[in-house]
Amino acid sequence: MVLFQISEPGETQVQRQHHLAVGIDLGTTNSLVATVRDGRAETMINAQGDHHCPSVVRYFADKPPVVGQEAKDAAYQDPLNTVASAKRLLGRGVADIETTANKLPYEFSKSESGTPLIRTVAGDISPVTVSADILKTLMQQAEADLGGELDGVVITVPAYFDDAQRQATKDAARLAGLKVLRLLNEPTAAAVAYGLDSGSEGVHVVYDFGGGTFDVSILRFSRGVFEVMATAGDSALGGDDVDRVVAEWIMSEASLGDDIEHSQLRRVIGEANRAKEALTTADVVPLSVEGVNGSQWLGALTRAAFERLIEPLIQRTLRPCRRALRDAGLSAADIQDVVMVGGSTRIPRVRECVGEFFGREPMIDIDPDKVVAVGAAIQADILVGNKPGDEMLLLDVIPLSLGLETMGGLVEKLVPRNTTIPVVRAQEFTTFKDGQTAMSIHVLQGERELVADCRSLARFELRGIPPMNAGAARIRVTFQVDADGLLSVSAQELTSGVESSIEIKPSYGLTEGEVEKMLSDSLLYAEDDVKKRRLHEQLVDSARLIEAVEAALGMDGEGMLTKQECVSIKAALQSLKDVQQQGEDIAAIKAAHDKLERTTSDFAARRMDVHINEALSGKLLDQIID
Repeated sequence: MVLFQISEPGETQVQRQHHLAVGIDLGTTNSLVATVRDGRAETMINAQGDHHCPSVVRYFADKPPVVGQEAKDAAYQDPLNTVASAKRLLGRGVADIETTANKLPYEFSKSESGTPLIRTVAGDISPVTVSADILKTLMQQAEADLGGELDGVVITVPAYFDDAQRQATKDAARLAGLKVLRLLNEPTAAAVAYGLDSGSEGVHVVYDFGGGTFDVSILRFSRGVFEVMATAGDSALGGDDVDRVVAEWIMSEASLGDDIEHSQLRRVIGEANRAKEALTTADVVPLSVEGVNGSQWLGALTRAAFERLIEPLIQRTLRPCRRALRDAGLSAADIQDVVMVGGSTRIPRVRECVGEFFGREPMIDIDPDKVVAVGAAIQADILVGNKPGDEMLLLDVIPLSLGLETMGGLVEKLVPRNTTIPVVRAQEFTTFKDGQTAMSIHVLQGERELVADCRSLARFELRGIPPMNAGAARIRVTFQVDADGLLSVSAQELTSGVESSIEIKPSYGLTEGEVEKMLSDSLLYAEDDVKKRRLHEQLVDSARLIEAVEAALGMDGEGMLTKQECVSIKAALQSLKDVQQQGEDIAAIKAAHDKLERTTSDFAARRMDVHINEALSGKLLDQIID
C-alpha cells in the first residue's frame, strides 16, 4: 500500500505523531512481541529478561491467572490447571482433539458450539480465552516498555490456518483489548524481515516448522512487492509432535502405560523436550524419568535413534513442499534460497532433509524464533502510519477454494485456492422453480466438485425475491475475503434490491488430515469428479425440462396439440423420467433429454406465437415501442 503525505507548496509540515504499534508472534510453544525503534525492528525483553514468553497459562480458583515462565515451571505440580499449546486447539472441535492434540494432559468438556473447553479450578476455559490471556500479557509488556497505549498490532498466524482458526485468533485479540491491524501469515512475516534486511529479489521459500504448526510458502519479492505464489502446510504438525514421539519412546522403554497420571505425563513430555533440544548439538543425551512403583528409570537417546524416530514427521513436511512447488509452477531449481523459520528448524536432520529436497543449503543465519515477530513489527509500523512513504506491498493468498452449492449438489467455486487477497468475487445465479421467492445459500470450502466432498462453512437465506418464472431472477452472490483471510458472503436480487449477508464464523476448523486430504483427493479423483459433475448438470437440466413441459401441457396441451402429438410428447416425457430415476447413464439421459426437446419444439413455437399475439392484441405501435 502506498500512502502519500500531501501539503500545499511552501507550507511547513507539522511534525507527524509517532504511533505505538507492535507485531506479535502468537506461538504454540513461545510467543514474542516486537516493535520498530529508530527505524530498526527488534523483539522486546520481558520482566524476566527474556525475549520469549512461554505460551503457558496457569489458572487459580481465587486469583487471576499467571502467564509465561512462572506458569510453565508449575506445569508438573499442577498439570490440570496449567494450559500449554492452546494454539493447537484454536478453531477445533471436540471430535478433532484425538487427532490434533492427543496426549495433552487436560480434561475436556464440550460447549454448545462444539468448541472444546478445558476444565480448571477457575471453571471451563476455552482455547480462545487462554490465547487472550497470553496476548493480554504481551500487550501489558509492550505498553510498559513503550510508555503508552498501543495504537495497533499485527498478529501472525500459520498460513494454513483456515477461516475458523483465524477467526478464533481475532476473537482472542478482541478479548485481550487489542486493536488488530492485520492477521499476517507467519511465512509472509518472515519474508518481510528477510527481504528488507537483505534486499534480495527473486523467488524464496519460507519453511516454517514451529511448535504446533508447519507452513511452507513460495514468495516472489520484486521492487518492494511480496507476492505469495503458493502456500501449503499442516496446521497440526510441529515440535509438539516431535516431543510426543520421543515421549512415547521413553514410555515404552520405561514400561509406562497410557494410564499414567497427568503430572507424570507432563514430566515425560518435558524430558522428551529437553532431550530434543540437547540433541541439536550433542550426539547422545542421558534420560531419567520416574518409572513404575516409584522407581527411577535411567536411559539414553542417541542422535541417530532420535532422527529415526522423527524421520516420518520430517517427511510429512516435504509433501506440502512438493505441492507448493507444483501449485506455483516451479521446480526446486527455480528457488533462489530457503529461509528457515520456527524452533523445530534447529534440528540438524530437518536442515539436512530440506537442503536435500531443494538442492541448496538453507539459510540459517536468521534467528528462527525472532524473525516472524520482527516481520510483524515492520508491517505494523507501516499500517499504523509511521511510514507513510513506504512502498512495500504484501500480496497474500487463500489456502483452499471457496464456493457455494448449486442445484444437483454441485459446488461452484467463486474464489480458487492460491487467489491473492484481499479479493472480491461475484457471480450471478437464478431461480430453479417458477414463483420461487427465497433461496438458500450454502457456502463451502474445498477442491472437489460435489458438496458431499467439501467442507460446509455456513448457510443463510435470501428472502423476498419477487415471484418470477424460473430463470428470470438475477441473484448476485458476492464473496469477500479481507486481508486477514476472513470471509463474508452477500446475496442480492438485482431487480428488487433485496439483500442478505453473513460473516463466516464456524465454531471449529478442519481436522489434522482434512486439508491434505482435500487437496490430494482433488487430484486423485479429478477425472471421476468431472464425470460426476457432468452427470449432475445433465440431471438438473433434464429436471428443468420435465417441469417446463409438464407445466406447458397443463396450461395449453388440450387446445394446441393433436391427440397423436400429445401421445408422442407424453411418451418422450415418460422416457426421460425413467432414465432420470436410474440417474447413472449420462448418455442415455442426454439422448432422452434431446428427444423430448425435439418432440416439443413445434409445441413450444406455437405457444410462443399465441402468447405474443395475446400480449400485443389491441395495442398500438406506439404503445408497444414505449
